[in-house]
Amino acid sequence: MATTGRETGRETALVTGASRGIGRATALALAEVGYDVAFTARTAHEGEGTVAARTSREVGVSHQVAGSLATTAAEIEARGVRALPLRMDLTDAAAPARVAGQLLETWGAPHVLVSNAVHHVPHARFLELDLGALRESLDANLVHQVALVQALLPAMVDAGGGVIANMCSGSATLDPPAPPGEGGWGLAYAAAKAAFGRIAGAVNAEFREAGIRAFNLEPGFVVTESGRARGGTEEIEARAVAGSSIDASGRVIAWLAASDPDDAEVNALLGTVIAAPRLAGRLAGRLAGRLA
Repeated sequence: MATTGRETGRETALVTGASRGIGRATALALAEVGYDVAFTARTAHEGEGTVAARTSREVGVSHQVAGSLATTAAEIEARGVRALPLRMDLTDAAAPARVAGQLLETWGAPHVLVSNAVHHVPHARFLELDLGALRESLDANLVHQVALVQALLPAMVDAGGGVIANMCSGSATLDPPAPPGEGGWGLAYAAAKAAFGRIAGAVNAEFREAGIRAFNLEPGFVVTESGRARGGTEEIEARAVAGSSIDASGRVIAWLAASDPDDAEVNALLGTVIAAPRLAGRLAGRLAGRLA
């Protein structure tokens, strides 16, 4: 029988892609303010994590990277709440329904869903872009993301509502400053992120009155463990792109989730792309008090 948030006195959250990087930081931010946190990742144990090369010109290259379901689970539980690690690979079409089923069976509907996971297809220059790789990126980073929301949304509505936070990217609206490999990004990533950014608006149009609020967040340029392992971040930083705090998005999501459904200040952010580092900075003093 599932142990729900109501039975523990705590609300629950699901954060995808949380073995490392922004997802891990977000899972820990939610745990810090009292959420039981379910989370997904591909890597089960430390030492098993690898990430593909940054660009398609690095054929057959992969890099080892720290982070795992086991490590994040221990860090969540150290904050006095429950952790529910769930293995999910975005390239697996059956994974979203399986993960949703496991969560609903174990804890019931989450109050917060953070869609942070992304499948990295090595960035390719336009004429070198393999159309199979483009389809792979769209399937993993759009179609399978939609599938997860579809699998959880009815239960969230039945439970009275909740918050969906989607981790967007500036690449969805900005032209790359340079070619892939020289500080820019490829079309497969940008196109998938642009389409992904439309999920929140579709959800709000149909489910706002049912208590669901869906937000888009832009985390800024964050040098994660994966990014550092792949290399190439130095070229981006050299173009005067300032790095953002890895936990800014998590702090903002916790603030959004804790807000009253009728909070006009928060609801004014619906239909926008929230610049998480800027908002986190502006609310720095208020965040601590409001989430305490």
